[in-house]
Amino acid sequence: MFLRSLIAVFCLTATGLAAADSYRPINTYKVTITNITRAQTFTPQLVVTHNKKVRLFELGKPASAALATLAESGDTQPLTDVLAGAGRKVGDVKTISGLLLPGKSVSTTITANPYRQPFISLAAMLIPTNDTFVALNTIRLPYLRKTVMAPAYDAGSELNDQNCLNMPGPRCGGAGDSAPADTDEGYVYIGNGFHELGDVDEAGNEILGPLTYDWRNPVAKITIQRIN
Repeated sequence: MFLRSLIAVFCLTATGLAAADSYRPINTYKVTITNITRAQTFTPQLVVTHNKKVRLFELGKPASAALATLAESGDTQPLTDVLAGAGRKVGDVKTISGLLLPGKSVSTTITANPYRQPFISLAAMLIPTNDTFVALNTIRLPYLRKTVMAPAYDAGSELNDQNCLNMPGPRCGGAGDSAPADTDEGYVYIGNGFHELGDVDEAGNEILGPLTYDWRNPVAKITIQRIN
């Protein structure tokens, strides 16, 4: 009799835990991104909530093809597709459309089960650059509110020639993705700004300089606030 009672209590407890897990709340968070550079513009910004098994990149390791595409062209769709295929590892993923100009802010909302997807990441390309992007990489969601300063990273996937022919966006209108062999360092590292390479290359194509487009990290202020 005692054993049957013990088993019954165990089953009820397990059932209660399963039910409690299924009814854990989905929280909504307001994410505000402020571009604090002098002259760099952010392309559309990808935001995702996820668990600890998801990382957009690792410093010192090669960028994934999807991240390299975002860093070189500003296109968030390939990375969105990868994240959307991660199942329950990812809570919500969305892209804030439009360019974010220097000194401007933009906000969006994103959801997460704080027990299953307690982290947030985001990424957007800086233009005009070859393959530089701003990012948060696996930051724990706040209980109420937190502000994080985000640096710029270099994807290491394209040569940093600062040539308008190889930079997308309204300033340059150049190409986005580079050919696979057209690489620079080959790994993700902290972005080190623009450099003085000369006004034009040998073919007379414009090379942008640091006087206007250089930056110092961090490049963005990001506030995350739980709103429900």
